[in-house]
Amino acid sequence: MYPEPAHRVPAQRAVEVHHPTPLPPAVVTPAPVVPVQPGAVPAVASVVLPDGRIVTGYAVDHTQPAPATTPPVLSRTAVNVALGGVGFLAVCGGLLLLTSFIAALTAFITQLIILAAVVFGGWIAVQIFGASSHSGGNTFHIRKAVIKRNHFRG
Repeated sequence: MYPEPAHRVPAQRAVEVHHPTPLPPAVVTPAPVVPVQPGAVPAVASVVLPDGRIVTGYAVDHTQPAPATTPPVLSRTAVNVALGGVGFLAVCGGLLLLTSFIAALTAFITQLIILAAVVFGGWIAVQIFGASSHSGGNTFHIRKAVIKRNHFRG
């Protein structure tokens, strides 16, 4: 084929090469040796495996976990809720008794008022309509009045 025109040929770029920089080696310091009391060194134990190999090492005593405390049969929250419910029921019962007492007192006072009205009304009726002799006072006889043409003739 035909060669590419000069204006279309991509320009050659300079290739940059990056070389990694090595890191300095880490300084490893051995762990400090803690002196151990002579009686505190654990005994060395050897175990023979089924295939005949022998494994030797220190016997490590397993720490026993603290005995688990058995939780109480009822939790504190359940006891508090139950006591709150008992107290609420006691208050509701007291309020029910209080409202019953107020209703009974209201009915009693109403009956006393009605009784007083009947007794006092009866006493007034006896005083007005009673057949008692008048020893003093004025007696008025009312006769039929005739009204003619807006003029009273009595």
